[in-house]
Amino acid sequence: MAESLLVDVRRVDSSIVVDARYAGVTNFTGHPLPGYEANRAFLRREAAAALGRVQQRLRPDGLGLKVFDGYRPIRATLAMMEWTERTGREDLLADGYIAVRSRHNLGLAVDLTLVRLADGQELVMGTPFDEFSAAAHTANATGAVQANRQRLVAAM
Repeated sequence: MAESLLVDVRRVDSSIVVDARYAGVTNFTGHPLPGYEANRAFLRREAAAALGRVQQRLRPDGLGLKVFDGYRPIRATLAMMEWTERTGREDLLADGYIAVRSRHNLGLAVDLTLVRLADGQELVMGTPFDEFSAAAHTANATGAVQANRQRLVAAM
């Protein structure tokens, strides 16, 4: 059923960069999560099509999208929850940084950033991927970080 609902975002627009953080070790757990088999990002067809339109809007400014996460298998969410228990970080659940059920599980949420198309360099967004603090909230940004975040929001 998932195959009929989900599409690889790079099939929508091959210029979208994918860096599937949960397929490797560059995420808050430090390990690949179950269900992430390769450096690929999937979304529901309608969400992937919307992302393709965003990429088209950014292109004239020499910008594009870099996707860190899209569809998240339930087994990956369960592994995240197990990690919070094992490490004593249940606060991340209570604070809403990690969800028991997520729109990622439906293929309707995406974690991403902006990059320069010419060299793939990420724009400064103020925090790294998987930052679990108030600094990651768009409303708390200032200066160039705020401008970059607002540029992404406007394109979306």
